[in-house]
Amino acid sequence: MVVAATETGIPVPAFSAALNYFDSYRLPQLPANLLQAQRDYFGAHSYQRTDKEETFHSEWLELRKPPNK
Repeated sequence: MVVAATETGIPVPAFSAALNYFDSYRLPQLPANLLQAQRDYFGAHSYQRTDKEETFHSEWLELRKPPNK
């Protein structure tokens, strides 16, 4: 129903939000990497990676600098 409404240009924000909530609820792993990166950048929080069990913290401004030649 959400797809049909969207294809015809009918806004269905409540149904769309409900579908997005359901999709995020049923997934075993959520795509929260951007949120974790923002928290680490602005508040020096750490983040977790899916390939390693550790927590990490990056110096984001240092990563932006070009390497010295």
